[in-house]
Amino acid sequence: MTRAVSTITDPEQMPPEFVSAASSFLAFIRVECGLSPNTIAAYAGDLRDLFEDLVDQGARTIGSISPRSLAQHIANLRRERQMSPASVARHLATIKTLFRWLSANGRVETNPADWLDQPTRWRKLPGVLSPAKIRELIEAPAPPADDADERLIPLWLRDRALLELLYASGLRASEAAGIRVEDFHETLGVVLVTGKGDKQRLVPVGAPAMAAVKEYAERCRPRLLRTGGRDESRLFLSRTGRPLERVAVWQIVKKHAKTAGLQDVHPHTLRHSFATHMLIGGADLRIVQELLGHADVTTTQIYTHVDRSRLKQVHERFHPRG
Repeated sequence: MTRAVSTITDPEQMPPEFVSAASSFLAFIRVECGLSPNTIAAYAGDLRDLFEDLVDQGARTIGSISPRSLAQHIANLRRERQMSPASVARHLATIKTLFRWLSANGRVETNPADWLDQPTRWRKLPGVLSPAKIRELIEAPAPPADDADERLIPLWLRDRALLELLYASGLRASEAAGIRVEDFHETLGVVLVTGKGDKQRLVPVGAPAMAAVKEYAERCRPRLLRTGGRDESRLFLSRTGRPLERVAVWQIVKKHAKTAGLQDVHPHTLRHSFATHMLIGGADLRIVQELLGHADVTTTQIYTHVDRSRLKQVHERFHPRG
């Protein structure tokens, strides 16, 4: 815990009340809420930015923080730091969560964050690939010309299986990286996914993705596996036999997107495309919410606003004066 707190504030420069509030809040979300280390680190970074900005504004106690000072902090993030709407929305969510906790524990009499706009007002529409572009991306990993050489490890099979799975099941990069061999149930055609907050869900896997994973598991993974190594049950392994981490998943997607001639594509693009294509195909919003692992359906509703061209086609087809 000391390590996490030290990344937020310098105790010699920060008011003790701010340091205490940050330390107690991070302990709460770690122990009571069971959030992942990545999520806790994100909260810590947001709190550091918040308290440093509040000190610059002259605040020295939690009780002296006003709605105006919080609004000024949000404005600074957008104007001076040039943060994206998504990053600002995350900061705002952190602030609201912090002050709800402070209020519940009697550390503030009134909650100054109640006056701030909801982050959903700033939500940016996600990037989505067409089915044709998805196919180009998935087929980008291909065997090299000298693939007949038995000494070569066919890593392209791993990459294709990973891309197939990210799109077929709408997984986050961290979720795909954390999948274990035993999480796959070929007979049922599903995979057990561990999402945010260690919440688990069963997600269907389409036939092409299942076939790609099976081929990778049979032809490539045994040659990467180092018996007795760390997390040897992980499905996706690196060239050195270590578990594939979230950053490596991003690198693999970016690499093959470049090969396919696609711009601004990352693992979440495949997740966005999965959700959008499901809804376009007629899937119920609540079903898509369950498949994505969203706690709140309002998070899923962003995908209902993506395909404007389809709305126009429906209007032209069914409206008498379309």
